[in-house]
This record gives sequence, structure tokens and C-alpha cells, in this order.
Amino acid sequence: MKKYFEDKVAVVTGGASGIGLCLCEEMLALGARAVVAADMNEDKLKAECKRLEAAYPGKVLGVCTDIAKQESVFDLIKQAAEFGVGHVDFLFNNAGRGLPKPFDFTTDEEWKYAFEVNFYGPLNGVRAVLPIMRAQGGGHIVNVSSGVALSPMAFQTMYSAAKAALMAFTSALRSELWDENIRLSSVIPGIVATPMWDKAGGAPDFAITPQESALGILKGVAANQRIIILMEYDLNSAKYGFLPEYGDQMDAHVLDVARQRRSGNFKAV
Repeated sequence: MKKYFEDKVAVVTGGASGIGLCLCEEMLALGARAVVAADMNEDKLKAECKRLEAAYPGKVLGVCTDIAKQESVFDLIKQAAEFGVGHVDFLFNNAGRGLPKPFDFTTDEEWKYAFEVNFYGPLNGVRAVLPIMRAQGGGHIVNVSSGVALSPMAFQTMYSAAKAALMAFTSALRSELWDENIRLSSVIPGIVATPMWDKAGGAPDFAITPQESALGILKGVAANQRIIILMEYDLNSAKYGFLPEYGDQMDAHVLDVARQRRSGNFKAV
């Protein structure tokens, strides 16, 4: 794994906290030449980049980025390429928003924003980085999807739809770019104790840590896995989620989750 990331340039969106921050830290520890962390929380981004820069002088750049805006994403990749002296070897499209809400109360504007953040943000990152990766002879794009793409859940219609679209996009593009030595991987990061769970009162007890998720992701990326799945729960969803013969069992499970969430238990998964 160390050899795959050593002396490479990586961009990580959502890099100021959670999985994204751990991805930055672990790649630096593995010998990355440069890591560019992108986040829209400017204060936290500055603080974390200052801390990382102290440990890895000259190897860290923070770029305040709103992934919902195409121009912001393109500017991120431009600055990253300049920092990497023309190279961007890895793009981790990690940033996203859960946006839980009953469907009846969602608006067209909210649906538009959900796709801007969770789908078009990564898509624009891909558009911006492809010319650089082609010029350097290859690269690896990692799009972080979600378990809801495998097992869509009640009160997450926007997030489920956008993350499913992202995973389909990534899988289709993987074969399209394979012969250009540009690799693509989808990530199902697991149920991770990140700030995304704050509004639900915290993550479930069996959630893994951001560091555990990040290390699993990097291991899967180094192995060029098509879909990187880190938890047994999500692996079962991948195996059985859309098979007709398991329809009754899946219906029973997601209906139970829906009822729990309707009663206020948004930790139910």
C-alpha cells in the first residue's frame, strides 16, 4: 500500500474533518509528496492544514472549496495541479451531505442542491482532473458513495438517489477510461462516526471510526477494487439488496428502519 501512495499528489474533498481528514493524514504518513485538502469550513481547514503542515512541511495545501459550485471545483483542481507541479495522481471525491427529510417536505431546490453536492460536485472534479491525468499517463479517481446506494432508506430519498447515481457513473466510467490507465473506484465507507450523524444524536454504537474507514479505503484503492466495501452490513446489502428472491426480507428490514425513523430514532439503519 505504501508504494502505491508514495511520492504521489492527492486531492481530498471534505478534507477538514472525518474520513477526509484521516485520508489526508494516512497518505502523508505513507509518503505522499503532496496532499491538497478541500473543505468549505475555512476556519477548520486552516487549523487542520496548519497542524499537518507542522508534521509534514511543504506537503500540505488547504483550498476553501464549495463543491456545489462548478467554478470552485475547477479552481481547486487548478491550484492542486500547481501545488503538485503539474501532477494530480489521486482525486478523492469524499465530501457530501446527508440531507435527511421526509419526501413530502422536500423542495425542487433541495433536490437540486442534493445532486449538486453529492453528484455534480464529484462529476465536476472528474471533468477538471481528467486532462491532467491523461497528460501524466494515468491516475486514480475515488468517488465516495454510501450504503444507501445499495439499500435505499426512508427519509433519505435525496441522498439515496444522488449516491446511487454517483456509483453508477463511477462504474460506467471505470471501464471507459481503463485503457488510458485512469482507474476509478466507488467507496461504501461504512457506518462511520462522523459529524454527519450529529443531527441524529450521534452515530450507532457499532459505527467504525473515520481512521478505520480511511485505512480500509486506501487499502482498497491500492488494490484497484471496483467497489470498496468496508462493513459486513453493506456487503450484505450489495449481495442481496436487489435480488428478487430476497425482496421480502429486504422489504421487512427497510420497513422496520422507516418505522423507527418515523418515531424519531434516526440512528436506525
